[in-house]
Amino acid sequence: MYERLLVAVDHSPSTERVLAAARELARLSDGEVWVVHVRERDVVGRAGGLIDTETAAAAQQEVDAAVTVLAGAGVKAHGEVRHAIQGYAAREIIDSAGQHNAGVIVMGSKGWGDLAGLLLGSTAHKVIHLADRAVLVVR
Repeated sequence: MYERLLVAVDHSPSTERVLAAARELARLSDGEVWVVHVRERDVVGRAGGLIDTETAAAAQQEVDAAVTVLAGAGVKAHGEVRHAIQGYAAREIIDSAGQHNAGVIVMGSKGWGDLAGLLLGSTAHKVIHLADRAVLVVR
């Protein structure tokens, strides 16, 4: 099945279900999981200053908690926090999947649907369209 999986986590309520799906996929093939969280920054002002939308500690805690859950279930898991300008998280997720040679990207959806996803810029929607590998979106 998938020997390498990339799991994107984002503080959303779907994270628990995303981790459960990744755990089961990894168990099927004795796969290895990379957990990634993208810490986005807003660009403000004419000078283009960057403002963090969350603390580094909160981002790292999200990743560490996910890795702990997977490792506790017997899955080999690694974690990383990546950085992006607001709206570019999908590109970071795709880049991370490529760097880790992941066969599938597992991530959650806020459940807005296609139209709202297009209008609001859903990260899952963008990943689906940019990915050169399988994407499993968990609701």
